[in-house]
Amino acid sequence: MKTYLFKIGTFEVRIYSLMYIIALFTAMFLAKHDEVAEKRGMPKKKIEDFAYFEIVSGLIGARIYYVLLKWDFYSQNLSEIIKVWHGGLAIHGGIIGGIIGAYIFSKVNKIDFWVLTDMAVGPLILGQGLGRIGNFANGEVHGFPVITPISVILKGNFSEWWTSFKAMPLLEQLNFKELVPWGVSFPLDTPAGSEFPNIKLHPAMLYEMVLNFIAFYIIWFIFRKKEYNRGVLSMIYIISYGIIRIIVSTFRAEDLLVFGIRMPYIISGIMIIVGICGILVLNKNKN
Repeated sequence: MKTYLFKIGTFEVRIYSLMYIIALFTAMFLAKHDEVAEKRGMPKKKIEDFAYFEIVSGLIGARIYYVLLKWDFYSQNLSEIIKVWHGGLAIHGGIIGGIIGAYIFSKVNKIDFWVLTDMAVGPLILGQGLGRIGNFANGEVHGFPVITPISVILKGNFSEWWTSFKAMPLLEQLNFKELVPWGVSFPLDTPAGSEFPNIKLHPAMLYEMVLNFIAFYIIWFIFRKKEYNRGVLSMIYIISYGIIRIIVSTFRAEDLLVFGIRMPYIISGIMIIVGICGILVLNKNKN
């Protein structure tokens, strides 16, 4: 497992960056062939501009969100804020940044906001799935060791259990069997490998990749083709990703905590509520 596809001297093509480039051009291809968005008034000549604008606004949002949640560290290391290559992008912040970017773009270009977002959500969740391949290559967004009892995972008390596990004699530790056969051991120079050296982990990033691809199929090939009011498809995405992130965060070892609660649980719960309320409000419009 390597973080780069190939390397020539000091130059390297990193898999993480490559996945986002592939996601960007795939998104533009899909959007240009979205007959629903075109019928609703999305000019094809504006699609590339919108895609690049969303990449920038999404990255800014993802970084600001992460920095705010880790402000204890960044307030003492201000120069690290701009060093995105050291890690630190949060998808929920990226979604918020993307929404703000879409609103600005819609106002500047006089395009219906919901036409933009309904067109974007399918390619977006596909891109999120592709991005998780980059996370796998980087050994980040990792899960718990596969020897972790399911009761510990569901209760969310992994830290306490792991401390007690490491205090056990080696013979007792060996009695813990791998609960799934697809665990992955990551290199020591990755976040996953440094935190859990030579231990097989739940590949949480691949769990999300699969769920994102499933959500893309449902959104793009099923819901998009139905006659919904503008904005409903965007709400379906918000609900879908909220559910996906709750499932995946259950297995993730490095999620940010707020008062002992996984932050993605809080944000994803809000997303689901907003999505449901949004559908009810948008469906009141008979247009």
